[in-house]
Amino acid sequence: MENKKQLSPGEISQPEFSFFGVQAYLGETNHLGGLKATEELAELCHIDNGKYVLDVGCGVGITACYLAKRHGCRVVGVDISDRMIAWAQKRAKREGVEDRLEFRTADAQNLPFEDALFDAVMCESVTVFLDKQRAVSEYVRVAKPGGYVGLNEGTWVRAPPPTELVAYIDRTMAKATFLTSDEWTELLEASGLTDIRARTYNFPLSMSINELRRVDFKDSVRTVDSFFSLYITSPSFRKYVKERTPSRKIIKSLFAYLGYGIYVGRK
Repeated sequence: MENKKQLSPGEISQPEFSFFGVQAYLGETNHLGGLKATEELAELCHIDNGKYVLDVGCGVGITACYLAKRHGCRVVGVDISDRMIAWAQKRAKREGVEDRLEFRTADAQNLPFEDALFDAVMCESVTVFLDKQRAVSEYVRVAKPGGYVGLNEGTWVRAPPPTELVAYIDRTMAKATFLTSDEWTELLEASGLTDIRARTYNFPLSMSINELRRVDFKDSVRTVDSFFSLYITSPSFRKYVKERTPSRKIIKSLFAYLGYGIYVGRK
């Protein structure tokens, strides 16, 4: 499968000041639950040596590289951002798994793959930003009969959430829309999946520790350095950060109402 010429991370001079634009500039992606959630999702999707896996919304390629190294599978990672794909390709080369990975720029809601191609389709903290039914229908379409579709997505563990928390997320997180566990399960069922497994978790401090386990120390240092360099040199970025810094009340609500869920179904 051919891929158009991608941007290299070194070509990026200034970010778009948006939720995804800043992440692409910093070379950073994360999801609730960190490495622990990824490991659990891979287990429930029965990913092992020889499987062909699609990682939807692959970001900088952390999960794709982990799956290739840990499970010996072949992985295709797709992301709508050219900049994210450039970071992912760089990571795969550095980690020595280029031969088992392919990265492509693509829309999760219109995947450029034939039907029934992948043994498993995984998506972590991406579907909340999309037309959910349209996206999940695409995940199911490209999965093989008997294959698995697995999501790790933000979940309301208490509902309904406060209106000010919903408004904050809408304003600062690219209009992400979280669901309850029952709603995520119903979405998978409506897409034709069976044998649904659903596990939900609160938003503990250990989640941040699990997230750090996913990231190389040098990458963490580079990301922090890039963030503060931009913060010091760009008044626009300082304004962007200030406008999105949550109040204590919002932080308290986040921990009380928001968690994450692992949702897996079989085609």
